[in-house]
Amino acid sequence: TQVLYRQLGRTPAWRREVLAAAGGYRDAVADHLEGRRSLRSVLTTLTSTLPAWRIVRPPPADDLIRFYRKGERVFGVPWQVLAAVNFVETGFGKIRGFSSAGARGPMQFIPATWEAYGEGDIDDPHDSIMAAARYLAANGGDTAAGLDGALYAYNHHEGYVRGIRAYARLMERDPGAFRQLYRWQIIYLSTRGDVWLPIGYRSRESLPVARYLRQHPDRLLSGTTD
Repeated sequence: TQVLYRQLGRTPAWRREVLAAAGGYRDAVADHLEGRRSLRSVLTTLTSTLPAWRIVRPPPADDLIRFYRKGERVFGVPWQVLAAVNFVETGFGKIRGFSSAGARGPMQFIPATWEAYGEGDIDDPHDSIMAAARYLAANGGDTAAGLDGALYAYNHHEGYVRGIRAYARLMERDPGAFRQLYRWQIIYLSTRGDVWLPIGYRSRESLPVARYLRQHPDRLLSGTTD
């Protein structure tokens, strides 16, 4: 379903027909499409290289749910929002490495923000999730009226806010959706299209996509870049 939603999300003309055929799953499908389309709008520049990441197994799902719920209990930020941020930022902790902005950890904090809101280890899932809850609450994310503004403070793009809200809404409608998203793989959109980075991928420096695909041609999932 992950690859299917990526394809559907980049083809808005199909939306009405797809939703009409979705039956009782209409709302869930709509959330998936909104999430994908919104987050794609955040990415304005594609590269011909793959990032210097490690792709690892995420923490156990039950542990993550416990951390999200603790964040909600202590700081008032809905657990589904914390889960959506964790999903969007690092695939629930599957991605190890720095972002282009120098952010790190499961919830992707830049050092200055971690210094202000973090406690413990920036790479620890519990500590990182709690810091995200603390940050969002400090920016109004513990209220319905302030949540959008808090998410915008986390990442200054309206598409990011809409995307997080869509995936959080999906998990609010169906708590089982968390485990579906948890099983999704890391797919990187490059100038060549969607490239699958499986668990075990490791590169200490940026890696040309063309070279990677010569070695692993089966990992090009789509040649579409829109």
